[in-house]
Amino acid sequence: MTLFLGLGIAGVALLALSLIFDGILEGLFGGVLDGLFDGLLSLPVIAGFVSMLGFGGAIVLGTTGVGTIAATAAGVLAGLVAAGLTWKFSRALMRDQTHVTPRDEDLVGTSGSVVTAIPADGYGEVLLRLGGQPVKLSAKSPVPVERGTEIWVEATLSTTSVSVRPVER
Repeated sequence: MTLFLGLGIAGVALLALSLIFDGILEGLFGGVLDGLFDGLLSLPVIAGFVSMLGFGGAIVLGTTGVGTIAATAAGVLAGLVAAGLTWKFSRALMRDQTHVTPRDEDLVGTSGSVVTAIPADGYGEVLLRLGGQPVKLSAKSPVPVERGTEIWVEATLSTTSVSVRPVER
């Protein structure tokens, strides 16, 4: 029973360490293991196996009258199930990719409206949409542009300002 509980506690400790050192096994040996088992030898998977081997074996040994070999077999089975679920869950999380973060260059060619009038060769403010979100930026135009006018972004001058021209219809 002590050996099983020790394995369970060691697995939980390894799981806690995997939060800090995850990826270390994949990086060992110069990256030879990288991608070889597709995450099957990651610290969380090994920790799930070891902890369920220990705790599963301890539960079976303590609640039934079977011997150590049957408790070990039950622990191994529980460990394999936990390792498989951990592996599938971590793969699902790794595949969950977000969209590309919008950049300043993505503003070029978008339309918006003037919030604060833009004097000739001066700065005003425009409201644009970047990544579906409204963004208010400083804007410069070679011609004066009145408030409420629809504009077209020609270039990004900085992270907070753009060069615009009025939309002609």
